[in-house]
Amino acid sequence: MTDYIPPDEELGPDEAPPRPAGLMDSARRMLGTIIALLHTRLELFTTEIEEEIHRAVGILLWGVIALFFGSLTVLMVAFLVIIIFWDDHRILAASLVTATFLAMTFVFALLARARLRAKDRFMGSSIEEMKRDRESLDRMARR
Repeated sequence: MTDYIPPDEELGPDEAPPRPAGLMDSARRMLGTIIALLHTRLELFTTEIEEEIHRAVGILLWGVIALFFGSLTVLMVAFLVIIIFWDDHRILAASLVTATFLAMTFVFALLARARLRAKDRFMGSSIEEMKRDRESLDRMARR
């Protein structure tokens, strides 16, 4: 099948009529589309990694600060309780403070484990987009 050239648009002596789109042109366009899709997905991937790194660094920084001041507070409260009961029940006070710390450790370890399990899937958006791209390319290839 050749393209129709209207008579008022005559070709010059060095110009050849435009070629119809062939298999190679279709393959080039498809390759260009695939490369563009991969480029977009790579940008999404790097953006998600950067966001995850910033999130992790922020959580780590604030967590370390909170842990430092929380540890100081807990230590001071423990000393205060033991000092208050020093004359009458110092062993009981020290045992209760220790038992309280042990219980809090157990509860917070369970909470941390639950948060780790509830976290969104890493790179979930990129994976979903790549699945959609693959399905689109499969549909294009079947045509």
